[in-house]
Amino acid sequence: MASYCMTVTRLRLVLGEGVRRLHVSAAFNAKAKVAMSRFEPGTSISYEKLHENIDIVRKRLNRPLTLSEKIVYGHLDDPVGQDIARGRTYLRLRPDRVAMQDATAQMAMLQFISSGLPKVAVPSTIHCDHLIEAQIGGVEDLKRAKEVNQEVYNFLATAGAKYGVGFWKPGSGIIHQIILENYAYPGVLLIGTDSHTPNGGGLGSICIGVGGADAVDVMAGIPWELKCPNVIGVKLTGSLSGWTSPKDVILKVAGILTVKGGTGAIVEYHGPGVDSISCTGMATICNMGAEIGATTSVFPYNHRMKTYLNKTGRADIAALADEHKDDLVPDKGCKYDQVIEINLSELKPHINGPFTPDLAHPVSEIGAVAEKNGWPLEVKVGLIGSCTNSSYEDMGRAASLAKQALDKGLKCKAAFTVTPGSEQIRATIERDGFSKILRDVGGVVLANACGPCIGQWDRKDVKKGEKNTIVTSYNRNFTSRNDANPATHAFVTSPEIVTALAIAGTLKFDPETDYLTAANGEKFKLEPPNGDELPARDFDPGQDTYQHPPAESGSVMVDVSPTSTRLQLLEPFDKWNGKDLEDLQVLIKVKGKCTTDHISAAGPWLKFRGHLDNISNNMLIGAINIENDAVNKIKNRLTGEYGGVPDVARHYKANGLSWVVVGDDNYGEGSSREHAALEPRHLGGRVILVKSFARIHETNLKKQGMLPLTFADPTDYDKIRPDDKISITGLATFAPGKPLKGVVKHGDGSQDIITLNHTFNENQVEWFHAGSALNRMKELQ
Repeated sequence: MASYCMTVTRLRLVLGEGVRRLHVSAAFNAKAKVAMSRFEPGTSISYEKLHENIDIVRKRLNRPLTLSEKIVYGHLDDPVGQDIARGRTYLRLRPDRVAMQDATAQMAMLQFISSGLPKVAVPSTIHCDHLIEAQIGGVEDLKRAKEVNQEVYNFLATAGAKYGVGFWKPGSGIIHQIILENYAYPGVLLIGTDSHTPNGGGLGSICIGVGGADAVDVMAGIPWELKCPNVIGVKLTGSLSGWTSPKDVILKVAGILTVKGGTGAIVEYHGPGVDSISCTGMATICNMGAEIGATTSVFPYNHRMKTYLNKTGRADIAALADEHKDDLVPDKGCKYDQVIEINLSELKPHINGPFTPDLAHPVSEIGAVAEKNGWPLEVKVGLIGSCTNSSYEDMGRAASLAKQALDKGLKCKAAFTVTPGSEQIRATIERDGFSKILRDVGGVVLANACGPCIGQWDRKDVKKGEKNTIVTSYNRNFTSRNDANPATHAFVTSPEIVTALAIAGTLKFDPETDYLTAANGEKFKLEPPNGDELPARDFDPGQDTYQHPPAESGSVMVDVSPTSTRLQLLEPFDKWNGKDLEDLQVLIKVKGKCTTDHISAAGPWLKFRGHLDNISNNMLIGAINIENDAVNKIKNRLTGEYGGVPDVARHYKANGLSWVVVGDDNYGEGSSREHAALEPRHLGGRVILVKSFARIHETNLKKQGMLPLTFADPTDYDKIRPDDKISITGLATFAPGKPLKGVVKHGDGSQDIITLNHTFNENQVEWFHAGSALNRMKELQ
């Protein structure tokens, strides 16, 4: 640390692999690096370097820059020579750090081990948050998770120690909350193996969700590729008040842009209304930006971020950000590709769903809409928390409503669960009395983990197939996502509205106008929620749950048993044989929405995320087969019998028959899970042919040597029959910008010739030739 300018002041080491309670006497002058590499490999970009790169690019482009452009272009590997064109060119970037949650970290670390590299090249962390199932309550569920997942946790802990990756133990909290509390800061570029990594945009960061193979590239010290994003501006005016919360901003935006309207773009919030939103509120908005397909979302640096940095032990970083503020806000006169304006003073509370996060309704109208559509009005369960809405402010506002109900002798009519976002939040809301209030009103405080938000919920109150309604403060509400019940109607809204609806027990309750009946028969209205943005006292850090990698790791052993059902070392995929792909059998023609939850379900399948062969038994079991409107029931064209999608795929592979999946719009929306790309490759798939892709999934497919292709004419989707065979021609001259041809061979002997587009660049074509990006990396070593 000799390169840093030291002063006698205490700075919490939170920008590297920060041990939560470790402090040193260190601070930085204006030219010092913002993110300390402190005992870890690699270095992080400095504000000075960021400014230098921004200045180079601004002069080259000769125009004002948006904030997102400043941060992204400020991390270019070659700011002088990089071709920059929004929506067209691929950028080669140098992210500052990598974060991985435990479900995706398993495959990421297995791939890193396969690379043969001794240590990660940039600061990286693993966060244990996905494998804890909600059953009874926080303490009991955490204890059980440690027992059930001991093999996986041991693998991640030892792999982290071996290769220089920090390890946040189970119980630490949800990855995105830990990042916000410790690693995000204005101007940082961070990638994370989870689609809701954009949460960090609430602290002026560019944080992007990626697949594990992308993380491996960055950890290996290779420049990371990203298609130059378009920039959607959201201008906020007015100010939030009353029942309207930050969550309502993104619920409204989702209704405007839909689940694919942000694809290929960064959403940049700006305008005078920004200052009325807390830092954690801004994080909520950025977090759920994943549901509109956005690459990420970001807010400009302001006093709300400074307050949060100060409160989380990073006053020195706030001071540096103040000095470099011009680089952390958009240039005056910058241009956006699209602009949406929202007056916060006029914005009303919203609730989105069911079954898709972009079906937006004002809360005042949801009861009538539900009645009209036959959606169950009774709210069975209200669930608050998750990575989207588990801040101190969120919990305080929810508790303020619960307290009003308790004062009138009421408890929740619906079941009610509370998920703290981190150990720090859990400890602080316990100390300040919020947890007791929420328990007293009928709530169960769950573990500091993802829990029901990702399907880790051992739900007992309804049977599978029973139609019911739940309301959550989560970000995603796809069919079956929360509880594996396709009949559950899940709605996403703010924690305040969830709490109010849980107290009332029905969707036909508008807290702004409707009355509740107290225990004594008196009618009363809930007063608008209130709560402090941050605790008056310092945060209580709670238990220390961080494991720092040792300086010397030569003796650390990482064991993967060959008989394990949870973990499996990876074998390289086959290289391209130099020929066109002839007579690929259509495995399934998917009807309608097909998210990564449909392609590779979470919930009980999470336990196999480190074992490619076992997790492949869930491939596409949630997708709807257009031939029969059934799930996980397709015809085996070799035997004539019907079987599950993975079973038929395995049979084709065993008989040397490669296959293709045909899909609809926005295929692969949702999670960053690369298993949705690994599984098809593992089971003999070669091509995914759809109308359009979600960004992360398309990249993940390329990384694994698959061909993600789109119909040049979307109506060609209708030409494909479930029993067709398709040949992909033109691969001998496969090149960027050059379409391929598809020869569709029908069972009656007729053919259709269709044009197929792709978005491969030169490097990505090499991934295909090598069989995967990892294979190509090893070729270059």
